[in-house]
Amino acid sequence: MARNLSEPSFPLRGLRPGWIVLAALLSVGLGGCVQRRMMIRTNVDQPTGALVYVDDYEIGTTPISHSFTYYGTRKIRLVKDGYETLTVMQPIPPPWYEIPPLDFFFENLLPGELRDHRTLTYQLRPQMAVPPDELLGRAEALRGRAQASSVPAIPAGAVPSAPGFVPPATPTPGPITPQPPLPAGTGGIIDAW
Repeated sequence: MARNLSEPSFPLRGLRPGWIVLAALLSVGLGGCVQRRMMIRTNVDQPTGALVYVDDYEIGTTPISHSFTYYGTRKIRLVKDGYETLTVMQPIPPPWYEIPPLDFFFENLLPGELRDHRTLTYQLRPQMAVPPDELLGRAEALRGRAQASSVPAIPAGAVPSAPGFVPPATPTPGPITPQPPLPAGTGGIIDAW
């Protein structure tokens, strides 16, 4: 007896197509999800309102909660008037359930939602005011070191006496030859085809 190849090789007698579609939609709808957020704040004894940059993108002022997608090292910069700017390369390692191949199961198949919330607290230091006399003294010392280590300039027309030095040749202008006129009606464009 010859088998018809257009018929399925397994019987689907008890299942209707509607139930199959419903089961597929439920399996997708019940899939897992991981919510990742980081809370960035300054210490309690410091005022809030430090401007926060994560990977050189401004996200707001402290305290702030921000979602993220990928784990790894983040560049976090905090800026506030009256305080020194703080830049930190902050590692954010993945939790155990986000290590491959477990991450596929927890992100796609496990029903429900997992939450990974990180709290990052930083200490800002007050900016030190430098007295004007000390600042001027540093500027004069820096200027003195720069003048002492500067290389004397070579006067125009002088040729250094270093062996093997060849001064650059100055180009002499040649005669200017006029270009032939463009054909009329081309608007300056010549069609080469």
